[in-house]
Amino acid sequence: MKKKNLYIAIACLSLLSLDSIAQNRTYDGPNKMNTWSITGYGGITKFFGDLKEYDFKLGQDEKLTGGWGLSINKQLSPIFGVQLTGFNGQLQGSKMGHKSSITGDTYNANFNSPSFIQLTLDGTMNLNRLLLGHNKMRHWKIDAHLGGGIMYYHTDLNYTNVNTGVSGSLSSNTEGSSKTAGTWDRNGSTYTREWVVPAGLAVHYELSPRFDLGVDFTYSYVNTEKLDLTVGGLSDYQSQAGIWTFAKGDSKNDGWGMASIALTYKLGKNPVKSKNGVYDAGSGRYHLRWADPKSLIPVPYNPTMNDADSIAKVNMPKPVDPRLYTDSDGDGVADLFDKEANTPMGSIVSGGGVALDIDKIIRDAIKNNLPKDECEALFSNVEFDTDKAIIRNASKETLSKVVELLNMRVNCRIVLVGHTDARASDSYNVALSRRRVDAAKRFLIRAGLQDPSRIIAEYYGELRPIAENTTVEGLQSNRRVEIKILPMNSIRSTYPAGFQK
Repeated sequence: MKKKNLYIAIACLSLLSLDSIAQNRTYDGPNKMNTWSITGYGGITKFFGDLKEYDFKLGQDEKLTGGWGLSINKQLSPIFGVQLTGFNGQLQGSKMGHKSSITGDTYNANFNSPSFIQLTLDGTMNLNRLLLGHNKMRHWKIDAHLGGGIMYYHTDLNYTNVNTGVSGSLSSNTEGSSKTAGTWDRNGSTYTREWVVPAGLAVHYELSPRFDLGVDFTYSYVNTEKLDLTVGGLSDYQSQAGIWTFAKGDSKNDGWGMASIALTYKLGKNPVKSKNGVYDAGSGRYHLRWADPKSLIPVPYNPTMNDADSIAKVNMPKPVDPRLYTDSDGDGVADLFDKEANTPMGSIVSGGGVALDIDKIIRDAIKNNLPKDECEALFSNVEFDTDKAIIRNASKETLSKVVELLNMRVNCRIVLVGHTDARASDSYNVALSRRRVDAAKRFLIRAGLQDPSRIIAEYYGELRPIAENTTVEGLQSNRRVEIKILPMNSIRSTYPAGFQK
């Protein structure tokens, strides 16, 4: 395979794989951003050297020349980037009255470089972001770029000696040529390789999340005087004196420029562009060519006192029904669930707060001689004197009936919950409520409860009062052990705490 075909195949494979590679190469900042792009160039070329009549218009025997290019771009930050750029184009130049200092003859000469190739690696700097910041000219990008690389060229020159009328032609890279940096065989011609330094300015506009349109001018400084086969006045075309040597003379190194239209395709996933300077990181991925990563970070919200008050009011929970925390009749059932208010003090009630005739319940259980499948929830209180854990006589009768009922209904258990008033420390009251529960438990066992493991004990000190601790009656109501007869599958009470003052 020829070298030309090999290079073309490698270039095509590289471009096809670049998009898939770029999908996974993003800016690793606070938010993922796309960073790769491809730019195509097309425009006109202009030679700058010895065989040139004018800077910005064509000379005699010159034609308009052009070229095309392709660059692979990687944005490193909102300001800086790198690009690998390749150009292919044509160059021509001419000069009427070129005088040789060697022979004194005057020549009319023109040259043609039919298909040069240039490959460079350039660094880019976004000038408007650097000088104006990110909030001005958001959709414009002004890049200065500078780099280095290589150029392969072949030159054909035609001349006419004005003094003698003799015409002729020359070609570069013959056996007599000075090959300053190596050669390359292409299209049947030998191409010379030279170092080149490109510098330029590009202006781009962001058309869409995928495409940018711009203009670019690049001037390439070539490390040779012989791009036009002319070394100033030291060159004599007819005798070829001074052309194939390394003599410098008064000639500067050659160069060429290209003014082109540039179309950029931005690679990456889920591309988006800003709208009026507003960025939303959740909408997709912005390109680092156009967005500052700091713009994607939302500004912290610092609410004022009025804002905080409004937020608190909006999020404030609904008021809790006060009946959930009160037990007006002291039967152990909160008013919110109490179906029978103002039951007499010491009554045994159901889970709904309805007073029950425990004597009748026990008689019915004995008469049927079988325990029921389900337990009826019964509630009652055993009261105590101040700072005492001794059961009052009135409560002993209630406990005895409870023992008789539990022995008949083996599918029920009893929960004893101890409480105190608030006239001591928390730790002391918790210990006192535990002593009161233990006293009630001992009484039940001594009264003949057949299975003591069915007794569950809880104690809360002063934490769950059922009345205010500011009256004698309230203090007495809070000094209690609650009795709850519940099904075996209900280990602990589920009704809310009592009145809290």
